[in-house]
Amino acid sequence: MLLKSIIPCVVKAFKFRLYPTTAQAVQLNQHIGSCRFVYNWALDQKIKTYEQTGKSISRFDLNKLIPTLKASNEWLGEVNSQSLQGMTKQVESAFTRFFRGKTGFPKFKSKKNPIQSFPVPQHYSVDFEKNTIKLPKIEPIKAVFHRKFEGELKTATVSRTCKGHYYISILVEDGKELPVKEAFAESTTIGIDVGIKDFAVLSNGEKIENPKYLKNSLKRLKVLQKRVSKKQKGSKNRAKAKQRLAVLHDKITNQRNDFQNKLSFKLISENQAVALETLNVKGMVKNHHLAQSISDSAWSSFVTKLEYKAEWFGKTILRIGQFEPSSKLCSVCGYHNKELQLKDREWTCPDCKTKHDRDINAAINIKKFALVDQNLIGL
Repeated sequence: MLLKSIIPCVVKAFKFRLYPTTAQAVQLNQHIGSCRFVYNWALDQKIKTYEQTGKSISRFDLNKLIPTLKASNEWLGEVNSQSLQGMTKQVESAFTRFFRGKTGFPKFKSKKNPIQSFPVPQHYSVDFEKNTIKLPKIEPIKAVFHRKFEGELKTATVSRTCKGHYYISILVEDGKELPVKEAFAESTTIGIDVGIKDFAVLSNGEKIENPKYLKNSLKRLKVLQKRVSKKQKGSKNRAKAKQRLAVLHDKITNQRNDFQNKLSFKLISENQAVALETLNVKGMVKNHHLAQSISDSAWSSFVTKLEYKAEWFGKTILRIGQFEPSSKLCSVCGYHNKELQLKDREWTCPDCKTKHDRDINAAINIKKFALVDQNLIGL
């Protein structure tokens, strides 16, 4: 058992659509509301405890207080207790990310958020023959399984979208070890320079156009936002207008994820190693002229997809520092063009007279710097 816990195994998430009955939908909504209540309560307890004592309260101590919370709120007893305890774990994780500088200070959850969810740590089952999923304290719910899986069921998350659709995301550990990283060389490595005009430019000269889903839907978004602003606050018509706006945002997110998943799979499948430049996205979005375009590109999300697919298939992700002069350095002779500005998309090296496309040149240099760090080539 100890050996099993040490050896990393492949863990994948499978997401399926749920079709609950009216009664089951009421129970799912009750779980969502109760878990949100416990999350906010746990966050409030951690803040107050630190203000009063200067010390933090752990999630285990918070879990011990949940029975007392149930006594004063009887409706919490109708919800799976492990789902409630899962919210204290989420609060602790939010503070951990905050102290590591990855996110801002944890915020209270609002019922107005377009996507609501709750965790199911264990004691649920999947029946592929009957096309149902059994959750604690809820009768088997009809589901659509577009694929089957084998392995140990980990934490599941049930979510409700702005459209009122229900989904379940299941983490599955198949027991198989992560594949050994495949050997790579200069010929089997691809360098990627992400951008705004072109979503990605590859070191082999290929340019992948940026679909710009947000920009293409901006006109419609403005219309829907204007309709929301004109509706009376608290009215049913305002709620309907907000839902239409949320549905369009959901569509944009789905389009972007589909594009990035297909592209990341293609790049990982065709190469043994992928070289990337480390980007300070948080700092870049402070430029108000480019913030919207940068957010629309969602580079961080794309890199995350590349990283976990590389783990699955035994490929390697190489990174170079964010301050490497990848676009200003001639990829042929190494001349550093200090006069190059952002508006200059092409330039000619004064030393070797090579004409460069700025982005392709950057992708080639990203690949070169990454391979130099691996001692596979020399400059």
